[in-house]
Parts: sequence; structure tokens; C-alpha cells
Amino acid sequence: MTETRPISPALRHAFMRLSFMRRLLLIVLFSVSNEDGRCTLAEFIGREQELSELGEHLERVAGAIGEAKPGRCLLLRGRRRVGKSRLVEQFAERTGAVSMYFTASRSGSRELELFVEEGATSSLPSAATFAGQHPLDWEAALRLLAQVLPDDQASIVVIDEVPYLIEGDSTFEATLQKMWDRVLSAKPVLLVLVGSDVSMMEALSSHGRPFFQRGLEMVVPALSPVETMAFVGAKDASAGLDAYLVTGGLPLLCDEWRQGTSLLKFLTSQLRSSTSPLIVSAERVLAAEFPSEVQARDVLSVIGHGERTFTKIQTRLAIAQGSLARSLELLVTKGVVAKELPLSKSASKESRYRVADSYLRFWLYFIGPYLDEIERGRSDLVTKRIVANFSVWRGKAIEPIVREAMMRLAPICGVKAPVVGGYWTRTNDVEVDIVGADRVPAKQLELVGSIKWRDTQPFAGKDLGELLVSASRIPGYVSGVPTVGVSRTGFSASPDIALGPEELVEAWSSK
Repeated sequence: MTETRPISPALRHAFMRLSFMRRLLLIVLFSVSNEDGRCTLAEFIGREQELSELGEHLERVAGAIGEAKPGRCLLLRGRRRVGKSRLVEQFAERTGAVSMYFTASRSGSRELELFVEEGATSSLPSAATFAGQHPLDWEAALRLLAQVLPDDQASIVVIDEVPYLIEGDSTFEATLQKMWDRVLSAKPVLLVLVGSDVSMMEALSSHGRPFFQRGLEMVVPALSPVETMAFVGAKDASAGLDAYLVTGGLPLLCDEWRQGTSLLKFLTSQLRSSTSPLIVSAERVLAAEFPSEVQARDVLSVIGHGERTFTKIQTRLAIAQGSLARSLELLVTKGVVAKELPLSKSASKESRYRVADSYLRFWLYFIGPYLDEIERGRSDLVTKRIVANFSVWRGKAIEPIVREAMMRLAPICGVKAPVVGGYWTRTNDVEVDIVGADRVPAKQLELVGSIKWRDTQPFAGKDLGELLVSASRIPGYVSGVPTVGVSRTGFSASPDIALGPEELVEAWSSK
């Protein structure tokens, strides 16, 4: 097995200062892979910004030793399977600080017992104090933690899956606030509260809740398209975006992708086993997010299979309007589904819904409905179906990625468009893929664009002409608004701004 060589901080810093294409070239030339071809330099490609941010928080704690309240609390959130736990564990290992890591598990009355067990086996200097202790409630458990935390050095305490504790004990939030204010913040500790229920973690620090203004918020995103491209060793930006559409930038899935392997080979390998990460990750996310909301999962499946309007979803499921509205509200609140409105000068109620996460969108369309085929050993049928329909699916799936890239690129292109969306009418007789504006509803339209993500044909004069005709029907459009063309296979026409796969991926490496 090939040994992985450590990378010095100076070399890592120099690498991150390089341009996007040079970085990719260096990764191809110098990355060290293990014997099955998987990338072993994940920390080299991504998470440097997050590790640096965590390090700054710990430095602030260490620099405040001797003050009345040197402690600092961090509320770290991100969707499931995005690598939050691995990030924090890696951070604690790199710093060498004394630490304790506890993960809640919905174990009811045993939660306190498990907390004490983790404390007793932690690297905190007085960890032995936990041995033999049996706190009756969280106030006693957190008071015990405060007794164990050192006064003369910075420490790290991680409580993972905090939403489970909030669900299991209605007094937990108030108790946490009380013990933080009275004893924990008086210690030089970086308390990291981690959660995958994004809506609950956001609410934890909201006005009116006990922990309001006690913790600083930090979001751990999925790997970006540029990081995903480097991670899987994609041959070009187009292949890198395909990898991002399928994996959603989830590190667990990217780690399964052997460097330089084609999309088809990756899918064939993953679909061969019913327990592969590509198959089971979505099931675990859904089971954790919606343990009892069967209807919400049904609604999500219909959206994932292409139905995007309230009326069509209702028709497909044949459920009451009120029930559907409640399920959609739950899905949007949890961040699993995005609710979108047409962007123009006029306010609109013509909502469309889409699955927010690209990997889950892929899974719901190509894998979830056909799990029985995989279970009976006919993954070849699933693979053939993906091959036959991937190009059409990709043409729609790429749209939110393009819009996010456009928001990043607009200032570089000399356009002020802080908001980028699309425009459509109720009958869909007018659809514009990209609309940039100054606000919602728009006071002024800044750009209009068309996405033609085809396998062979370039963006042509006909496409540009159709864009201008459709754009003229957007409320607030005036002649001369810059046009944007997005194409996977080049251009035979000249919109004001022309973007191909490389420019889109570059959006995430631009500073």
C-alpha cells in the first residue's frame, strides 16, 4: 500500500493560491492514491476554509485564558452525510487540544449514562472524575463537565446531534443556556454543538429561544463543484459537473469514486451492491429526517420524479390540499425542498418546487423507484435506464447550479445581479432559464439567459433569438439587458456573456 506523505502548511497555502486549472493539474500530477485508486488527499483539496475558521475560534479561546468568560460556543450545522463530524474530529486531532466528543443517539434515559462514559474516556486532564458518576439530569451532567474542564489550557467539547437531545428533553435548551451562562463559559472551552436538522439548529439561536445570542453560527457545506471535480479526478469540467450532479458533493460518495473513473463505471460499481453508499445514503437521510412523516416522503418522491407545481403534485398523489400544504411546508422548512417563484418586476404566486440536494434529486429519479430491481440482482436495468435518460435529466438538474454560479460570476462579468432565478408563467408558454435582478421583486432586471446543456449541438443563433423573444415578455424587461448563454458544447452565436463547463466550475474557485 502506498504511504501518504504529510503536506506542510506552507505548501498547502501555496497550493490554494494557484489558479483553478493549475490546481487541478497539480492534483493529477502529484496526488497520492491508495491501492484501490481512491483519493487520499481529501484534506488537501477541501475543508481548508472550515478548518481555518475552527482554528480561529480556538485561538480566541486560548487568548482569553484568565478572563472572566473565555469560553466560546459554536453552533455548527449542515445537511446529513456532509462530513460535519469528520471535520470536527479532524480539527481536534490536528490541534492536539484536550477534548471530549459526545454523540447523542436518541437513547432516552441512557443518554446521560453515555455522556458520562464519553467523558471518562476523553483526553480531558481530569477525565477520571467522570468515573462512577450518575447525574440525574442534564444540569448535573453539564455541571460535572465544568468541573472537569481545565482552567489553564484551551479545550474542545463537541456535542453531536444536538437536535436529538432537544427532541428527547423539553428542558434541554433552557438547561444548556443556564449552565453555559453560569459555569461553562467561565472555562477556556470551545463548545461545538453539531446538528444535521438544519431548521432546528437555526432555531436554536433565534430570538425568543433560551440560547439566543449565546453561540456563533457556522455552516458546513457540501464539497463545491471545483472540489468535487478535483476529488474524483474528472478529465474535464463537464465530467466534473456530472460527478457533482450525481454525488451532490457529499464527501462519502466522492470518496467511493476512484480517481479518473468515468461516470458510467462509478455507477456500475455502486449499483452492483444494494449496500453501497450511493444507494443507502439517501435512505438513511430520509429515515432520519422523516422517521414518521410518510406523506412528506411521498410528496418528496413525486417532486424528485419531476412534478414541480402544487396542482400536479396534488393530482399525482390524490391528497387533500391542506395535507399537501403541510407536507410541503415541512419539506421546505427542513431544507430538503426549495420553493421558487418567478423573478421579475411583478410579484407572483406561481410557485415551483424542486429537491434542493443534487444527490437526493438523482436518487429519487433514478434509484429510489427501482430498489427492487437492485435487490434482485438486476442493477443492469437501472444502469441502462440512467444511460438512456441521463442527458434529459441533466438538462434540468444543472439549472440551479448554473444560477448559483451566475451569482458568483456576475461581478466578474461586470454585471450587478445579487439575485438570480428564472421566470415562467402558469401555462409555461414563457420560460426563461436565468433572470438576474437587484432584488425580489425586481426593481431592475440585470440579465437574462438561456441554458442549453446538450450533448452535441452548440448554443446557436436560434437559441439566442428564442431567449430574446421570451425575455421580452418578462415584466420589467427592457431592450439592452445583457444576455447570458450557457452551453455544454460551445457556441455558434454570441450572447453578451458565454459560459461553458469550465467557466461554471471556475465560479467556485474565484475569490
